[in-house]
Amino acid sequence: MGTTAGLQRQHLIDPEICIRCNTCEETCPVHAITHDARNYVVDFAVCNGCNACIAPCPTGAIDNWRQVARGEAYSLGDQLGWDVLPSQRDVAPGDAAADALPPEIAALVTAASAGQGGIAPAPWSAEKPSVNLYATAKPAKATVSGNFRLTGDGASSDVRHIVLDFGATHFPVLEGQTIGIVPPGADAQGRPHYPRLYSVASPRDGERPRYNNVALTVKRVTEDHDGTPVAGVASNYLCDLAKGDAVDVIGPYGQSFLMPNHAGTNLLMVCTGTGSAPMRAMTERRRRHAARGEGGSLMLFFGARAEEELPYFGPLMKLPRDFIDINFAFSRAPGSPKRYVQDRIRERGADVVELLSAPETYVYVCGLKGMEDGVARAFADVCRERGVEWEALLSTMRQQGRYHLETY
Repeated sequence: MGTTAGLQRQHLIDPEICIRCNTCEETCPVHAITHDARNYVVDFAVCNGCNACIAPCPTGAIDNWRQVARGEAYSLGDQLGWDVLPSQRDVAPGDAAADALPPEIAALVTAASAGQGGIAPAPWSAEKPSVNLYATAKPAKATVSGNFRLTGDGASSDVRHIVLDFGATHFPVLEGQTIGIVPPGADAQGRPHYPRLYSVASPRDGERPRYNNVALTVKRVTEDHDGTPVAGVASNYLCDLAKGDAVDVIGPYGQSFLMPNHAGTNLLMVCTGTGSAPMRAMTERRRRHAARGEGGSLMLFFGARAEEELPYFGPLMKLPRDFIDINFAFSRAPGSPKRYVQDRIRERGADVVELLSAPETYVYVCGLKGMEDGVARAFADVCRERGVEWEALLSTMRQQGRYHLETY
């Protein structure tokens, strides 16, 4: 963690909004994050402040920092025992540590108190989201009103479009937000299963307009990223649900990966697999409002192994070309060379750079974590070839809430 004279910057997790999803612990490259039955905590002696855990956190609980006096960092015991994150302690005037600090310490303390990380702010015109309305102790109750297979019968993956109806329960969501599913039962140690998070695939007015329901795009997990056979607890539970089944739902979550509301905005979307969920929600929102002339250009780069593996392929093909510019990338299509989303971005370089350079363009990237670097390099390459400095443009877009990344 960073230090400035007599102060040290400590990374902490807010127990009030943490949903115990284990994402931070799984993401941390130095294994600084641990947990017990009560709290997730950060080991000050191990954490190096790399921020790798910040962006994946669905609630922002991980994005909290405090300035503490040297040698007085909050211990793991302190963190495991509290129910509320402690306030930032002021450095009193005349304090020996304070006297030794440079003038910028006030800015450091302010930043530490507010929390900072790698998540871009939401678009300035985005609807204010509702978050953390329901927790594991008291989840919302939803009923399955539909469960449809999206991938072809011969596809290697089983991807489902699942519709959950909340009836009279207030559960507002926006495009780009996620909800948590609480699988029933317990793990091998007898503990309740952790919630799993899924992006909402329907627009804010419901999968069916004016109905209190949401859609999810769920892939049945049968192996891990290394190919080792494993049955995903939540994904298999969801994929096996039948119409009429009850489901415990928590959330909603997400305050950044939101679509802009003001007229004339362009959306440049890049996704793979079930990362298509938020893109479907945004596209469907735009489609329903197309007659109002609210939106600008829509450009989509969508990657999958083959056509039959690609969720929503049929509906996407029915959308007018003048409504959305769709670019598929198939990595295992029979008789064709491997193509990934970054390859298609390079092929459409001139159009991509024109969009990226427009101040009303918002970029959304969602899918497997392995796509991050490839997409970033493709953007950098097409920009460099046309005399645009990508790093400077990226920094500006992030500061303005116009570049959003969500990978897993």
